[in-house]
Amino acid sequence: MVCAVTLLVAYFNKARCAGAPFDESGRSTIFDTIKDSHVCYSDIQFLWLGRDINEHVFPYLSGGITPGGALTGGAVEYPVLSGLFMWLGAIGADNDAAFLLHSALLLAPFALLTAYMLGKLAGRAALLWAAGPPLILYAFHNWELPVVCTAVGAVYVVTTMTRYSLRARGIAAAVLLGIGFCLKLYPGIFVLPLLLHVLVGEPTVECRGETPPGVHSRHFDVRGALAVAATAVVTVVLINLPFALAGFQGWRASITFQELRQADITTNSVWYWGLRPLFGNSRQSEATFQNVVSAASPLLILAAFVLAAWLGWRRYLLTGVYPWVGVSGAMLCGFLLLHKVHSPQYTLWLIPFLVLLEVPWSLIGVYLLADAAIGIGVFRYFYALGSGRSADLQENVVQFGVWGRAMLLVVFFFVFVCAKSRGIIDTTRELEQPPQPVLAYSAL
Repeated sequence: MVCAVTLLVAYFNKARCAGAPFDESGRSTIFDTIKDSHVCYSDIQFLWLGRDINEHVFPYLSGGITPGGALTGGAVEYPVLSGLFMWLGAIGADNDAAFLLHSALLLAPFALLTAYMLGKLAGRAALLWAAGPPLILYAFHNWELPVVCTAVGAVYVVTTMTRYSLRARGIAAAVLLGIGFCLKLYPGIFVLPLLLHVLVGEPTVECRGETPPGVHSRHFDVRGALAVAATAVVTVVLINLPFALAGFQGWRASITFQELRQADITTNSVWYWGLRPLFGNSRQSEATFQNVVSAASPLLILAAFVLAAWLGWRRYLLTGVYPWVGVSGAMLCGFLLLHKVHSPQYTLWLIPFLVLLEVPWSLIGVYLLADAAIGIGVFRYFYALGSGRSADLQENVVQFGVWGRAMLLVVFFFVFVCAKSRGIIDTTRELEQPPQPVLAYSAL
């Protein structure tokens, strides 16, 4: 119920930018006038034009991308299921206000389902999702709610459906993560910690006086781990294959668009605000900077993934449990920190981990403050730049948001791996208790 009220506030916040009068293309005439000054911009309303959504063209089957990176025809920059949501939201709409409303109605159930699952998993901490500022700012900023729901759903399946074997739960979660990959990619990185969790299994601790606590008898479920990986891959292939076969150029354009995207003033990344000033202002310097980012960003992201998985393995050796949720959160932190694009709405990806894991509330509060500095300040910054006024104050606010968020992502990276869970069974906590005759534990 709290989440439903928050979603209403979130919708009306964005709807301030939409409404009559409309121009001949169905664009609200007030959109370009107030979207930055009133902080009511949304990608949903913006992309009513430029992707043939207003023409109700089914995505990916036509179109492509120019050498300069401009999408044409029915091509969109997101994976196929997000493109499908964009098309569904436009059905029956003839202007951007109707498109925003239809999209909000389509997306809202995923936020409500996420709130339900987080409430079951973590209790009252789920109010951070249901009533937190990020949901107001970003619920209808882009098409993030379905992908967050799939990621939380994977945790929910593994954690709560204990009547089934861990292998079966892991395979079901892999399906959800594969679907998430086809929405916004990032849940795909959670397949690695999930398969490691299935590989080592849920421990059985036998303590009979002579056996000390924490000694675990188990075998590695190699077949289960391979089944998790194969399930995720097959899910992604089955979803993408029809689009790739029906319109390869339009389907491939979404991948090419992300490959060509640059770290510029709109990306809110440490690359732009930290590394860019070290280069000159010439065209050659800009090209060199973009080449460095294009090479360094994926390499460092991969290194962060490896480090997170390794830290999780060390934790497993100490506790007998592979902390796949914590490792997933750490991998996400590495991605958010080091990717060349850090859009404001990505905070919705992180919030479930702050709910599920015992992270100090003081750190969460500072992170939300830094996030608000980006989510609000960056649009005020754009408005100041566009109006010709001094933008020094707004730039300082943005810089606070960028660097505050970056520093906390580094902290969260390490905290997540070792954090206990909120409100759900935590094996590591149980292992610290005195020996019992026969004990069987779940992974969370």
